[in-house]
Amino acid sequence: MISDGNLLQALPVAVYTTDAEGRITFYNEAAAALWGHRPELGTSMWCGSWRLFWPDGRPLPHDECPMAITLREQREVRGVEAVLERPDGTRVLFLPYPTLLRDEAGRVTGAINLLVEVADRKEAEAERAQLAAIVSSSDDAIISKTLTGKITSWNAGATRIFGYEPQEIIGQSILRIIPPDLQDEEKDILAKIQRGERIEHYDTVRVAKDGTLLNISLTVSPLIDGSGKVVGASKVARNITERKRAEEMQRLLFDELNHRVKNTLATIQAIASQSLQKAASPSDFVTSFNGRVEALGRAHELLVQGQMSGADVAGIVREQVVLGDTEGARVSCSGPYVRLEPRVAVQVALVLHELATNARKYGALSIADGHLSIEWRLDIQDERKLVLEWKESGVRNVRVPTSHGFGTILIQRTVEAHGGEASIHYGADGISCQIGLPLPQSEEAGRAGSVVAAFMEEGHRRTAAEASSRDLRGTRVLLIEDEPLIAMDTESHLVSAGCEVVGLAATIEEARQLIADKVFDIALVDANLSGEPVDEIAVALARKGIPFAFATGYGAEALPPAFRDAPILTKPFSPQALLAEVAALRARNARPGIIPLRPKAG
Repeated sequence: MISDGNLLQALPVAVYTTDAEGRITFYNEAAAALWGHRPELGTSMWCGSWRLFWPDGRPLPHDECPMAITLREQREVRGVEAVLERPDGTRVLFLPYPTLLRDEAGRVTGAINLLVEVADRKEAEAERAQLAAIVSSSDDAIISKTLTGKITSWNAGATRIFGYEPQEIIGQSILRIIPPDLQDEEKDILAKIQRGERIEHYDTVRVAKDGTLLNISLTVSPLIDGSGKVVGASKVARNITERKRAEEMQRLLFDELNHRVKNTLATIQAIASQSLQKAASPSDFVTSFNGRVEALGRAHELLVQGQMSGADVAGIVREQVVLGDTEGARVSCSGPYVRLEPRVAVQVALVLHELATNARKYGALSIADGHLSIEWRLDIQDERKLVLEWKESGVRNVRVPTSHGFGTILIQRTVEAHGGEASIHYGADGISCQIGLPLPQSEEAGRAGSVVAAFMEEGHRRTAAEASSRDLRGTRVLLIEDEPLIAMDTESHLVSAGCEVVGLAATIEEARQLIADKVFDIALVDANLSGEPVDEIAVALARKGIPFAFATGYGAEALPPAFRDAPILTKPFSPQALLAEVAALRARNARPGIIPLRPKAG
């Protein structure tokens, strides 16, 4: 039989005894390790600690320690924490459990004290409290269940996701939140849990209290008791419905982007092919092809301004017909607000471009006395339809063509492809064209009123700049552009107009060096160089007092914040637009008393 001394010595916790006067008579190895030294038996009193302190740091005399009070007052002290200090200076928070020892007559013969380190216990309590707080505040559903599928715990996150309060669902089967056609999943999950396996990030569907189906990502772990036996399961369910919706939206956007890019490339390819077939000379091809691509670019810019939801007819007419040269005063336009969906808007833009190009070559806009009237209205008698009437006047010797050119064919086929009709008439003093185009019933209408004032203002605003672009000889230009083909084409137009391109920069570093080393009058700056913003380039030009414009396909919101009021040359741009912008910049540089563009404060 094991003796009491051997039994106490074998305990893994600190234990010691004293006689009735408080002299230490025994301590085990765990107590010696806790104290950090070995007190002398029979002479050391009350406690074997080197020094004692209260938890707040005040010294605790040995004769006032819980063991001393227990022996002196013959009452067992509980729940009083203390701090012991070892000879090496380390301190340990502990909880003593002094207990009186009595003989058969009930007389006190001594006491036994059990010393428990509080750090481990408090750390465990803190961890449990932290875990409980995490479970309680988690946005995810954290649920525990038995091996039969009965719910045993349900946090606030589970209530937010599934709608059930804890009192409604605890004790119920987990099948309550699993759709009928997926309930076999639960059998497979429980079988894996019973084998001690963990299920990681399993995407599935669950049903909320109101019947809503939710996309859920599950992580399920076995719950194991002290003997190592699996007694249940803990699951974390994350609501990924919004993520799934976003993924689907992203997929649709990529598909739409892919579709639109390929369609745009195919359109450009077709324009190139048809323009080449109908062109009388290489220069004629370049002119017609560039004009049609620029028309596409202007239409796209309108769509971007409308966040790709469509464009109104007035905006399309303004961009495709009233291009800002001296014919602005000879064009009158009026009609109500009519918004076209994106695909139709692009096609109508191409149609108007062809009509305007023909008017400039052979029609009302090719002579000083010519006039162009564009009117549109909504016809809602049989179906909702846009009716647009193009009428030229003041043209002499109108000839009826013997064959249809590319523009005429494009107009007819484009309108017919959308279920509409187009008719072109060659009158005594000019051609007229009427287009009827069915519109969806949901399209916006209203905002009636003439837009002629807006067109006239836009036309006059550009006229001055275009007139001054006729003589750019000697203008020194710094060109900052990372697309080689665009840079080559831009340089070619500038040189042809008499400008001197003092340098080409394709990177931030090259631009920085050229700005420092070269003498020039103006600069054209790509708003993004190989994915890098051009803020520092804009600042360097402003500090040097050099007028500049951003040549970009982006809108003003993508420019450096301090320079969003700077001029923008929108890509793709025509040679005329390029030279007009250069003329405007040069005029700004030459203006007396000019204040150079400076970054905005803040």
